Order: sequence, then structure tokens, then C-alpha cells
Amino acid sequence: MKDRLSIVLGSHNHIPYGAGDDEGEYIYTTRLKPFIQTLNQYPKIPAVLHYSGVLLNWLEGNHPELTMVLGDLISRKQVEILGGGFYEPMMPLIPQTDKIGQIEMLSAYLRKKFGKRPQGCWIPEAAWEQQLVGILNTCGMNYTFLEEEHFVSAGLSGLALCAPCISENQGKITTVFPLSARLCKAFATHDTVFVLENLLKEFSPSALPETSPGALLTVFLEQLYTEDAGESPETSYGRFFEALSRFSSDLTFTTPGKFYKTQEQLKKAYFPGDQERKFLINYPESNGIYAKMMFTHTLINQLRGDKSRKQNAREELWKTQGYALFCDTEIGASGGIHRAFLRKAVYKALLGAEKICRNQGKFTPSLLAFDFDLDGCPEYLFQDRNINCYVKSAGASIFELDYLPKTWNYLDTFSGAPYRRTAFADHLTPPEYSFKDAVDHSSEEARFEGTRFCGKENYELVDMDRSHGRACFHLPSGKNSAKDGFYLDLIEMEKLYLLKQDTLSVHYTLINRGKAPAAFKFIPRIDLSFSGDGEELLKVFRSHAQDPEPAIREGAEINNIRGIEFRDIKNELTLSLTADRDFDGWILPIRTQLKIRDLVTDQYQSTCFMPVMVLNLGADERWEAEFKLNISH
Repeated sequence: MKDRLSIVLGSHNHIPYGAGDDEGEYIYTTRLKPFIQTLNQYPKIPAVLHYSGVLLNWLEGNHPELTMVLGDLISRKQVEILGGGFYEPMMPLIPQTDKIGQIEMLSAYLRKKFGKRPQGCWIPEAAWEQQLVGILNTCGMNYTFLEEEHFVSAGLSGLALCAPCISENQGKITTVFPLSARLCKAFATHDTVFVLENLLKEFSPSALPETSPGALLTVFLEQLYTEDAGESPETSYGRFFEALSRFSSDLTFTTPGKFYKTQEQLKKAYFPGDQERKFLINYPESNGIYAKMMFTHTLINQLRGDKSRKQNAREELWKTQGYALFCDTEIGASGGIHRAFLRKAVYKALLGAEKICRNQGKFTPSLLAFDFDLDGCPEYLFQDRNINCYVKSAGASIFELDYLPKTWNYLDTFSGAPYRRTAFADHLTPPEYSFKDAVDHSSEEARFEGTRFCGKENYELVDMDRSHGRACFHLPSGKNSAKDGFYLDLIEMEKLYLLKQDTLSVHYTLINRGKAPAAFKFIPRIDLSFSGDGEELLKVFRSHAQDPEPAIREGAEINNIRGIEFRDIKNELTLSLTADRDFDGWILPIRTQLKIRDLVTDQYQSTCFMPVMVLNLGADERWEAEFKLNISH
């Protein structure tokens, strides 16, 4: 190897669980098909490939001819196939048993499909933690890959960035190959011949130290062409592989498996990692999915006596652990947690796993005080036969509302703010606050500037009746606000939740603790997330209205109603909100901008409904109202 530069050529591809056929077809057309077909024409150039289990399943159902070609390449040992987590999980965030289970699931699939068990493992997003060494070793994964920046952070430099290292944890080891980001970028942006000529100069025998064994560069290709260049993917890959073949006498093309078998003494390194949990802090919606994942993992572990049922629940859970919802890359921040259809697929699987865990014949409704979102404070989990309703102390508002027969979370939405959108998040506004004020501002901070948002205030639990599914919360009035002139802070509030037979009741008591009358608007905001806001997916009516009556459009103001109905066309359900008093209502569509492959679109997130009640309370005057939210077929 002394007089040669060795190159490991690789390719990694994945589509997130829940992505549609359009995404699969795009990856197939622009990357998979041209790469595999061109590689097949150059049998002397080996490659290492990693395709996630989600993608392989999609290929088997949509383009089985490509998997046949891939099988031929593996049989003639031109391609080395990598294992990993079946659903491309964010490894540091999932329990050890799930890590092992997902790796074994993909290994079993590859062995059954291609007759060969993988020896190496792909770590999604290079999300590393040192404990992974033991997991990989246990699963028979002899080697893996990390970015060069991991090697630099481990204190390596120079030629040490051009060779794999040994990494160890608690007596177990694995080999880690560095991925060359520099070479990947060069291939994507420069002529291949130019890149290879410069590599040969940089790593010529005369340029290397006398004791150097040579250099090994590992590059996993990204897209080699751009649509704007007017060149087809087939042409780009053909030109690339033709250039590689011209340099085959000067370069050694190898695979990590071949190198692993002939490796000599390697340096040892410990790699820093475990930065992914910061994303859970920045995006409370991701933290909500993570918390639900951990909660469901606990439910599955409590199953006894039915191994098949337990495994089915685990496989549903594994679908929810993909990295796309837990990272800040393009597919994560711009294509992951923002993308409603990915979140909805994940919640569908989570609730599917929960349904498997429940003994439907013996299920008893319950109310639990449990630190669900792992913030050190209890949340209050109402669980009925068909409905889950989770209430947080901050705001005493509902942050998850599941309808289990349809495996749908009606509070699966995204705000981009440091807090989640919820139901019955209470606003107190000056009496002049108008519908126009709510519509004209896109951000929550601007929309409710100068109002009191109780949704971020801590309510105290004052009563909890587990047997009847009832909990009461109290928000005291402020003590120092009178001198500041903010009279809305002098309103004391009490909220009582009761869940029974698919109906959630929320009873409010408001008291003016100021010494002067207080006029204000009370707005218990409710965000509900449907499949979309088009008429083919959602229609909104006054309660008990017949279909001939025109539907209420989003972005509308309605007056003097006792209730409103949201008809979820896809799930064939009706969500009815009624009150024991007349109220006005404002309906706002909530959308966020989403960028996918340079295309910016508006992504539907939720439908925000604001019941508005105008109050004028004298000193120590009490006011009460009750809302009921029902879900029915």
C-alpha cells in the first residue's frame, strides 16, 4: 500500500418512514438507478453501499429489478452491503434493546434477501456515542464510519485522517473509518480527472514519509449532477466511473471489508459525541415524539406472556425512531420535524404500538400523574378506551389528544416557537383586541403582544380524582402587577378537566382579584391538526348544522355561537366543541414554510380555533363557563 493511494467508494441512501412515493421515485431516478447501472458496467471498481430498510422495502415493492441487479453485484463481490438500524434511527436517543433490535432486523433482511450477513454498520447522521462500540460488537458489526471532524475532535491530524482507527468501550472494540468530506465535495463540484490527478500528486510516494504505509480515503458520494447543468444523472455517473477506470492502474479501489481483513496495527481513538439531545431542547415537538417513544417503550416492556404481540409492538415502535425528526440537517429541520406527514406517520405507529399493548377486553380508564416529557415535573395522563388526553402543568393545557381507533394525534403540530401548540391554552386580552390583531401577525409573540398568555404560567394541581378521571388546576393572580398597571394579571383562574366516554369537559372559573372592575376578552385557544385544510380534508360548521349550510372557511370570524364542528374527512370523524354560553370564534390556518430540494412551499400544520368571550368582572366577582369537546364517528 506504500506506493499507492487506496480509495473506498461508497453510497448511502434513505427515505424517511412516512415519506411518499414521490420522494422514493426522486431518489431512485437521480441516484439509485444511475449509480447501480453504471457501477454494473465497471466490474473492476468495487463499492460499499448502505440502503436503509425503509428504502429497500420501497425498492422491493416499486423497483424489484434494481434489487436483482444489486444482488448480482453482491454475489460477484463487487459490492459490499452495510447493515445498520432498519429504520435509520437516531442511535443516541433510543434504548439499547432497540438499537440491537433494529440492527438485527436489517441484518436478517439482508441475509434473507441477498444471502450475506453484513459485517459493517452505518451510523445515521454520524450520531456517535462511545457506548455504540459495545452494541456494534454485540451485533457482529466489525467496522463503521464517522466524519473526519470526529477524528479531528479525537486529536488526530495529518495522515492519521487517512486511515481507520480502533475504538474501545468496556473491553469491546470496533474499527472506525474516516469519511472524507473534502473528497466528497471535490467529486461533486470538480471534474473527476482533475480531482484524481491532484490526489495522486498529494499522496505520491515522494510526498509521503518513508515509514508511511500509504493512505486510505473513504468517500460516500453525494449527488454528482445538478438539474441546472442540463446533464442527466446517467451521463454524470458514466463520466465519473469512466474517469475512475482510467486511473485504476495508479489507484487501488477497495472495500472496508477487504481492508479490515488485512489491517495491521491501528491507532486507538475515543470519539466525542452525544450532541443530538440539544435538538430536543430547541424543538419541543421533537421532544414530544421522543417522550412518547420512551413511554411506549416502557409499555412494551411491561407486556408478558405473548412474544409475538410484544415483537409486533416493538416493530411499530422502531418505525418512529428515524433520525429525520431528531436532527438539524436539511432532511431534519427543513424536511423532518416541519413535515407534517412524517410526524403523522410516526404518531400512527406509536399509537399502533400502544393499541397492541392494551388489553382491550380488560382496559380500565385511568388518570396518571407521570413525568411524561422528562422535565422533572409531572404531567397528567387521562386515558379512556378511545382517547388519550395529556395535560401539562405549564398552562394546564392539553399537549396530546389521541383518538386510538384511528391512531391519530389531533395535537400533532409544529410552531417553531420554544413551546408547543396545545389545546385550551388561555389568553386574556384587552377588550379592544380584535380578529384583525390575531390575523395580521404571523408569529405568536407578535400576535399576542400586550396580552396575558397563561399557557406559559404554572398552574397548581389542587384536586385529582383518579377513579373518576378528573383533575383541577389553579392559577393564582399576580401580586405585583397592580403597580405595573397590568390589570390582566389580577385575574385568578381555575380549570377542571373531566374525560368520560369520548367527551372531554373543561370547566373554567375566573375571579377578578383586583380592587377595580376588569374588562377583557377570555380566549382559550385550541389548535387541532388534521390531514390538511382543503375542503376535501376538513369542513367546519356551526354545531348541528346540516351539510347544505355553507362551511365556515379558515381565516374567518363567526359570532354568537354555542358550538362548532370540525368534520375530519380523512378519518371520518367529527370533533364538536360546545359551550354553556354564547361565544364568538376566530379560525386561523397555521402554516410554516418548508424547503425541499430548493422548493419553498407552505406546509399546513394546524387549524387554530379561538373561542372569544367578552367579560367585565367587578372586584372579587366570579365567572364560570364549561366547554365540551367530543370525538365521534
